[in-house]
Amino acid sequence: MTTPTYMPAMALREHMLEGHRVSLLEAMLLFGVQNPNAEMARMKRDGFLIKSERAPMARILRRLNEHTLCKVPAALPYKEIHMREYWISR
Repeated sequence: MTTPTYMPAMALREHMLEGHRVSLLEAMLLFGVQNPNAEMARMKRDGFLIKSERAPMARILRRLNEHTLCKVPAALPYKEIHMREYWISR
């Protein structure tokens, strides 16, 4: 019997197929994907329609902190910083 191995790219794809939005930061920290942009490109090549929009970093940090502890430096204006979040369009 073989032990199942963790596949970060597959975990990211399944999470997105469940309808969740994901930022590059979440893809790296939560799923361990080393190059999220390459994974998005692979999903597009596989026929998935990947949509994106700007989102405040505060929203992304809130989602991250539901699963792990992620603190920002005190001097970082994270409420003013915007990042991209991605999802698979149905």
